[in-house]
Amino acid sequence: MAFILNIETSTSVCSVAIAKDGKVISSKESHGEKTHASHLTPFIEEVISNSGITSEELDGIAVSKGPGSYTGLRIGVSTAKGIAYALEIPVIAVCTLFSMANGLKEEKPDVFNDTDLLFCPMLDARRMEVYLALYNQELDNEPQVKAEIINENSFQQILNNRKIVFFGNGIEKCRKVIRHENAIFVEQFNPLARYMADISYSYFLKKNFVNMAYFEPFYLKDFIATTPKNLLK
Repeated sequence: MAFILNIETSTSVCSVAIAKDGKVISSKESHGEKTHASHLTPFIEEVISNSGITSEELDGIAVSKGPGSYTGLRIGVSTAKGIAYALEIPVIAVCTLFSMANGLKEEKPDVFNDTDLLFCPMLDARRMEVYLALYNQELDNEPQVKAEIINENSFQQILNNRKIVFFGNGIEKCRKVIRHENAIFVEQFNPLARYMADISYSYFLKKNFVNMAYFEPFYLKDFIATTPKNLLK
């Protein structure tokens, strides 16, 4: 039996979940902007309390490793490492895009009955750029995670032969330029900690842990500081 704390902070959504042997028993999330620093620790305390266990009973901590928001990932990973050091338990890193694909399969299992579909989780990067990966119906491939600028020619060769399901907060900028009858867009789909539960448990059983001394989030791109719009006056 294994209790794993799952942390997801790669977007504006802050979420945590406690899972027992890969099954979620308590979860909490917030969809407000910039809530990670203030909400993450209280959320963790709440889900642990609601699960009926103590923090000392945790067997591991899983965290979304990215790609995604630089600040969000940094907060999530540093929190996971801090708790893991204190409790002397391992940290498990889960690809954000893989977790999203797993979550879509959980939420919309009927869609995955079509073996001809491909699944493309997308996260907003900057301007017309998105983070993405392309998964098959079984989610058993290991696609390259990319940062790509989307234009009217993106995915055209694939879409001419197969349908692609696009989902995540990156689709808003993409649906304006990807106009093809085989392009399917799923609205308002966010990465959540509960989508990580069965993945992190499988990694736990395989002892697929990170080296906490060297582990850093997968930013994919270098962080570029920007000036808030209200200061550009």
